Order: sequence, then structure tokens, then C-alpha cells
Amino acid sequence: MPSTTITIRTDPDLAGKIAALALAMDRSRNWVIEEALKQYVETQMWQIEGIKAAIASVDKGGGIPHEQVMAEAEALLSGHDAAR
Repeated sequence: MPSTTITIRTDPDLAGKIAALALAMDRSRNWVIEEALKQYVETQMWQIEGIKAAIASVDKGGGIPHEQVMAEAEALLSGHDAAR
């Protein structure tokens, strides 16, 4: 697969940690950075898709009214306090 070069600037401490990870894992710094970016991007995309789905659900009338959520939370907290 073709690749694209991206240049970043980072502080020396982070660069040192990346180098240490690469050495410990017997991998290149590029591999460590690419793996970190892949995980970050996938997590962010998953969160954004979840938020979009939640907004679409609320727009269609889904969701739980705020008052109901607060009442349930208060009941849980009261029950927790009583158990002490």
C-alpha cells in the first residue's frame, strides 16, 4: 500500500518516550507512531459515530427525559447512602 509522509513537531520528552518504546518493542519509531495514530483515530471516529447516532435517536424522539434521569440518579444515590 502506498504511504504518505507527515511531519510533526513534538517536545523532546515525547520523542524520547517514542524512541524508548520503539527500542523496547524492537520496532521503528515510525511503527510506534503509526500504531498510536491508528488507535487514536479509530477511537475518535467511534466516539463521533456514537454521538451522531445518539443525536439522530433524540431527534426521532428517543432518549430519556432529564427529569427521569435525575430522579433515577437520586434514587440510586439515596440507596447507596442508606446502605452505609
